[in-house]
Amino acid sequence: MRGMATEEVQFKNNPATLRADRNDRPIIGVLAQDIRSPKPNQSSYIAASYVKFLESAGARVVPVMIDQTPEEYKRLFNSINGILYPGGAANITSSGYERSARIFYELAIEANKKGDYFPIWGTCLGFEQLAYLTSGKPILSRTNTTAVALHLDFTKEANSSKMFAEFPAELMQDLASEPLTENSHKWSVTTSTLNATEELRTFYKVLSTNTDGQVEFVSTMEAYDYPIYGTQWHPEKNAFEWTKPYIPHSPSAVRITFYMAQFFVNEARKNMHTFESEEEESKALIYNYSPVYTGRESSFEQKYFF
Repeated sequence: MRGMATEEVQFKNNPATLRADRNDRPIIGVLAQDIRSPKPNQSSYIAASYVKFLESAGARVVPVMIDQTPEEYKRLFNSINGILYPGGAANITSSGYERSARIFYELAIEANKKGDYFPIWGTCLGFEQLAYLTSGKPILSRTNTTAVALHLDFTKEANSSKMFAEFPAELMQDLASEPLTENSHKWSVTTSTLNATEELRTFYKVLSTNTDGQVEFVSTMEAYDYPIYGTQWHPEKNAFEWTKPYIPHSPSAVRITFYMAQFFVNEARKNMHTFESEEEESKALIYNYSPVYTGRESSFEQKYFF
């Protein structure tokens, strides 16, 4: 026991793990979600594109399993450096995905208030989940946006945003003028709903909007006072998903994937959480699982099953 304690202290204080102002070994959790028709040993999944997205910018990934205890989630929260809520089809008001997301959201809010910088990213379903968790009420509207690539209509707030601060000017112009963002959602937070909902209006800075031809909806947002970010569109798909013809794969589209990934991973570098030991860290990493090719029957090329 004494030897293990010494090993754990050495691991947590390893200068290769943490620097005074930056974590050069960030580990980000990706939230799993329920499978609608589970099979033996397959009750939840993570699309591999989210893992690749984060790894491409220098992070490692830990799968965040659904239906764990609050104590298990708190231990994991104190071990990782950020969390990503991915897209999918889970219920954002009552599911394993929602319960897990809520616990991490509340832990992140509490930690950030105390100066413990912990970022959250939500993509598509994750974006909708963040909006629900922040507002505390169902605020989604149906939109005709299930299979389309769109440009972004930037707001003036985008110029002062953290998310787009490091984007090259020419790439911002491409985002504003070319259909480079893939949309696969039936539900959206309309601009009018956000403006009419105080909890959302005062919490999130709207960075871009879009329209389905009739309804204007929020497509990109970041919190004013917390490192919490959301895109209703899918930055990970441009580089890593190939099953749908409307996913953009141009050089600018792929650059967007990597600039978005780099931004969020750099946010995670500001967090100094570590696992208690190298053994615990190794057991938690996604490397313990193998992705399965699912492109013939799914919109995802590969999935991890749990």
